[in-house]
Amino acid sequence: MKKINIKIYTLLLLVGFSFSCSDDFVEVKPTSTNSEDFFNTQEDYEKAIIGAYDLLQSTYLNVMLGEIASDNSLAGGESATDTPGIQEVDDMIHTPLNAQLRDIWNWMFAGVNRANYILEFKDKTDFAGKEQIIAEATFLRAYYYFELVKWFGDVPLSVDERILFGEQFTIDRTPKAEVYAQIEADLIFAANNLPYVQSQPGRVTKGAAQALLGKAYLYQNKFTESATILDDLILNGPYDLVADYNTIFEEAGENNIESVFEVQYFEGQGASFDCLQCSEGNVAVGFNGVRAYSGPDFSSGFSFNVPVQEVVDAFEAGDLRKDVAILDINAWATSTGATFGTGNEHTGYYNRKYIPRLRSNSAQGDRNLTNPNNYRAIRFADVLLMAAEAFNKSSTPNDAKAQTYLNRVRERAFGNSANNITATGTTLYNNILSERRVELVGEGHRFFDLVRTGKAAQEIDGFEADKNEVFPIPAIEIQLAGNRWDQNPNY
Repeated sequence: MKKINIKIYTLLLLVGFSFSCSDDFVEVKPTSTNSEDFFNTQEDYEKAIIGAYDLLQSTYLNVMLGEIASDNSLAGGESATDTPGIQEVDDMIHTPLNAQLRDIWNWMFAGVNRANYILEFKDKTDFAGKEQIIAEATFLRAYYYFELVKWFGDVPLSVDERILFGEQFTIDRTPKAEVYAQIEADLIFAANNLPYVQSQPGRVTKGAAQALLGKAYLYQNKFTESATILDDLILNGPYDLVADYNTIFEEAGENNIESVFEVQYFEGQGASFDCLQCSEGNVAVGFNGVRAYSGPDFSSGFSFNVPVQEVVDAFEAGDLRKDVAILDINAWATSTGATFGTGNEHTGYYNRKYIPRLRSNSAQGDRNLTNPNNYRAIRFADVLLMAAEAFNKSSTPNDAKAQTYLNRVRERAFGNSANNITATGTTLYNNILSERRVELVGEGHRFFDLVRTGKAAQEIDGFEADKNEVFPIPAIEIQLAGNRWDQNPNY
């Protein structure tokens, strides 16, 4: 089975933190909302964990805005007023009223709540294999909280219990250091209780937990800890680089040997602009697509998230990744006869990794909102580059190992070892960061890489230091909390 099927029958009532509608995976009306009537069988736990996975599909917005907020791309769209919240993030003028930022808050807390619902009743019923479900739920809670702390800094922390309606008046924002501590504890538990290989693609593995733990350490400048866990994953895990970079982002390349953690999407119905999170497809793909496109290989989209010339020029001569990552629409049209339209901030470039591919005429729903392209959330190449950075920045640096992991990525990129890096120290560090940009362009990591390395103010137009490192807490959430929370500084 290619995807985790998230359209399930369940009796759960799972709410998001701000009590708004999140991805509706319920297909029958609940006969009860009393938890005493649930978690009595293995099937109940299995249904609940699928519900917790469901919110991963909503992270399409995190990925797209993570690129648009950075120096990699512009908002684009039809006009300068197309989806104002996205345009504001691009220009670094977003406010606590931004609709897309509120969506990220809502959907990630809905994911936290769904994971916590399982963990709240983790001891209720015993059955063979329950420890894996509990470990998966624990990983998912850490994943959603990692997204929240990246975007918003201090956030309310709840462990093994849901945040229910009315509790917003008593719960406080938790310092991000404490949130990170819980993320670390959750990922250590998950890594110790999950296998490297699952029977079903898309389910959390030991490797995914180790990789996210290494990343969480890296975001806190815990370089030695990050190097240790990532090195263990590299040496003992089942992952490797795919030989042909060109295959990674095609349908045939989904859930491959390089995929450490992958968000599963499929071509289902249910999406509309009134409920984007209702889609089981990757909504960002349609948003990234070429406007009014007609031609081979691809289909049209809404021309958001358009790469800029600077990131195109960041690729060195001979780098085989460039044409996989970036679609030069003018060159493509000349060579194929394709036609296309232009939108706001047209640069001539598109995020080829995540634009719509041609599909059969039987595609269901709104084709621009139901693209089945999986999101490669953590790739082995990312793990190698994180490990290289961690070894370079550790309290006792190991630049030889950092070079080895960096050059594994570069050798695939160029098809030879002639472009290997031999630098050390700060120069090697900057080489690693540059490599992250071109290896991972279009995958939503760039903004947060610039923030955590202290380079955002010098690279992102409009970025204000001591403000834009995090995004504002949605105003409605502060109001719902009885105005007890302070807003993030300078918003």
